[in-house]
Amino acid sequence: MHYLILTGMSGAGKTVAIRYLEDLGALCVDNLPPMMLVPFMEACQTANLHTSLVAIAADIRSGEFFDAKAVTKMIDEARMVGFHIDTLFIEAADDVLVNRYKETRREHPLTAECKTLDAAIKEERNRLQPLREAANQLIDTSNLRPRAFQNVLSELVLHADEESPLRVEILSFGFKRGIPREGDLVFDVRFLPNPFYIPELGHHTGLEPDVRDFVLNHPVTQEFLTKCVDMLTFLLPNYITEGKHRLVIAIGCTGGAHRSVAISEYIGETLKKLGYRVNINHRDIALEQAHWAAKSDYQKGEP
Repeated sequence: MHYLILTGMSGAGKTVAIRYLEDLGALCVDNLPPMMLVPFMEACQTANLHTSLVAIAADIRSGEFFDAKAVTKMIDEARMVGFHIDTLFIEAADDVLVNRYKETRREHPLTAECKTLDAAIKEERNRLQPLREAANQLIDTSNLRPRAFQNVLSELVLHADEESPLRVEILSFGFKRGIPREGDLVFDVRFLPNPFYIPELGHHTGLEPDVRDFVLNHPVTQEFLTKCVDMLTFLLPNYITEGKHRLVIAIGCTGGAHRSVAISEYIGETLKKLGYRVNINHRDIALEQAHWAAKSDYQKGEP
């Protein structure tokens, strides 16, 4: 039996994750008081369940019953007696969480205690830090569209029993919208020829063959990719040796729609062929396309 403990920031997407895991066939329990974790897992061990995956969400909503350090200790002790447990911490940036709460008009679990939403989010992040540090999987949903979030969850579930403990996330981004704070390795590919200035390529993305070929076929790109892949094939086994479970490789260009996308796809597919578990996400493509559309409408004089 495989147990997946979901925790993290309120508003980051735990409820969405639970619903999606249910669709995948998992037995899911939301907002389980922490002291019930081990008794519930023991009950699952003796029950004739239809699934081998049990997902349990435990977080700050339990109020006085919730203590992150105690939960971390409880999970460690359960592992020592033979329970197969992974912990997934789901988070998002503070400003993203604020916007989500404003859109849904829901109350944060700590609002009454902390008076303001900003203070509640900061206090929750502080209280959850021990669980975040102990988690062996982490997803930042700040810039993840629903489909990309589901893809990451699927990858976690489908590959939960595989030997390789390292999950590699390739994230393309645009420097004009900021460097992703979750990036472990950040590559700046703004030195590569930019297809944005080619009229027939400018409003297309690195996912399309013409743009991809323009970026990848330049000699400077080929040399960069050779050196980059060589470095990664050296680094990744050493990260695994040191016990790292998640590696985020962020690749940035100016807008995040052309060069970074093409390079991310190439590196991601190369690492997959080498046997690594890889998820590729493009943070800023949708934003760039919306910007292009708005600029085009403005130039046409449309409202």
